[in-house]
Amino acid sequence: MSQDSNQNTTPTAVINEQQWNAITQAIAGLNRDQLTWVSGYMAGMAASSGAGAGQAPVAGPVAATNTPTLTILYGSQTGNAKHLAQALQSKTEAAGYNSKLVSMADYKPRQLKSETHVVAYVSTHGEGDAPDDAVELHEFLGGKKAPSLNNLKYAVLSLGDSSYEFFCQTGKDFDSRLAKQGATAIIPREDCDVDYEAQAESFAEKLVASLKDDLAGAPTDQAVAVQTGAAVTSGATSTYTKKAPFAATLLEAQKITGRDSVKDIQHIEISLEDSGITYQPGDALGVWFKNAPALVTELLSLVKLSAEEKVEVAGSTMTLQEALTEKLELTLSYPNFIKAYQTSTGSESLATLLEDKATLRTYMAERQIVDIVRDHPGEISAQQLVETLRPLTPRLYSIASSQSEVEDEVHLTIAHVDYEAFGVRHQGGASGYLCEYLAEGGEVEVFVEHNDNFRLPENPETPIIMVGPGTGIAPFRAFMQERDAQDASGKNWLFFGNPHFTQDFLYQVEWQGYVKSGLLNKITLAFSRDQAEKVYVQHRLLEQGKQVFEWLEQGAHFYVCGDAMHMAKDVEAALLSIIGQYGNKSEKDAKAYLVALRKAKRYQKDVY
Repeated sequence: MSQDSNQNTTPTAVINEQQWNAITQAIAGLNRDQLTWVSGYMAGMAASSGAGAGQAPVAGPVAATNTPTLTILYGSQTGNAKHLAQALQSKTEAAGYNSKLVSMADYKPRQLKSETHVVAYVSTHGEGDAPDDAVELHEFLGGKKAPSLNNLKYAVLSLGDSSYEFFCQTGKDFDSRLAKQGATAIIPREDCDVDYEAQAESFAEKLVASLKDDLAGAPTDQAVAVQTGAAVTSGATSTYTKKAPFAATLLEAQKITGRDSVKDIQHIEISLEDSGITYQPGDALGVWFKNAPALVTELLSLVKLSAEEKVEVAGSTMTLQEALTEKLELTLSYPNFIKAYQTSTGSESLATLLEDKATLRTYMAERQIVDIVRDHPGEISAQQLVETLRPLTPRLYSIASSQSEVEDEVHLTIAHVDYEAFGVRHQGGASGYLCEYLAEGGEVEVFVEHNDNFRLPENPETPIIMVGPGTGIAPFRAFMQERDAQDASGKNWLFFGNPHFTQDFLYQVEWQGYVKSGLLNKITLAFSRDQAEKVYVQHRLLEQGKQVFEWLEQGAHFYVCGDAMHMAKDVEAALLSIIGQYGNKSEKDAKAYLVALRKAKRYQKDVY
């Protein structure tokens, strides 16, 4: 038997026992792809160190494992938390700190008890729900197996939208659960609204300064980004970003629902010619829009202010009309607007409304900014008005095309929000802009938001199940275009629903073409209003449960796109029921099966 046949023997001929222990601690929790990356990194360090045979490099990753390290975790549904976490790592690297960047999806929760310093960047979506890649860690910290974390120092930055009731709830949960297990906050948690950039920058600067005594002055190494292989290779890069968008051209806006449909859903085509922008199926397009002229005119009339009055917004001077049209949010209402507007006007009726949170939420859900001002008139200066309003933010739309098919175009499927309430017409900000106000040939500023959490399988032979009612059909149109271009042999199954077959079967001819060609193996439809009882996609899933489970057992990936508040939850409940019934599993085991699908990137959601 050779000396190296015992795999548990410490290789003390090369490194000492202390170094070996440091290595095993550092790599604990890494998956196969991460271990491969680290192996290559170590080999590169050895090659460049000039160390002789049998000698370990004098400095490098091993030495750094004996020093405190900041682990930067991110849980992100659309990419914002990830981008902020990456920016923080750049700051820590510049400060000379040891840090590692890890998606919560790739992090083993039990590793927490071995950490010294952790910062969590995490978003919230739906009714206070954790993003998909944070679910396991979020549940672990809230469960019975959460360990004592008395030696851990932490910080939390949470992202959310104050127009929703459970604003930043996931970040609040992480903060309270870490504290409950004995961890100590480095700095207080900060909750960021949709205009998060300045607050996030301030948070990062305060955090880096607060860590100086703990992390500065120790031997340091390069910061390490720990990601899966897919995350490293899948995201395409672009010179155009949210802050520096591309001025694209609107090619076409065409209604694709019938004349008598209760919905106005439009197919939008935008030219990206000469931009060099690339995207993948599953990505989203960010759209900067302008508020409708009629909306701006009415608001100016209600507050009795001149359109030409000068105001300052984000350090720039402009007319009030320009600010209201291009810079400030006028459609979505939110508590901070009501608070600020009440303070400026002294409205007693709004003061009363603010005292009852439940009534306030109901009131806001039914009204835009202009409705609130109409209901509660009061004197306010131009500068006060702009300071009550939050910055306009771009809307994200799931991309409905593959560049393999449309080349330098990008397609969207948009529900035009257009309804009458309180005797006046209301429209969505971006949907009204794209579907009605922007003329064909007009310019619209756009950027691509890459989404590595919603991707086709790398193996084109893998079967997929797609559940996308309404505009949730968009990314699956892109999926089919891509699989057609790849000549992929994997089976494809679509579940689609809408009110009426004759009025609301989006892209009907295309889907029928895919069925005829054999690319789309199964299509299951749920037109809710075509019979006495309402039938939705979750009901069709249950009806097809036996075959759905067979596909899952064959390795199928399961995708859901659309409404987060109701549909996605109902679909998940149906899926759990299917797994339990046809997999002969208990409720606990069915949940574990679903968690395993999520961890394997076989259960992915793009919900809003």
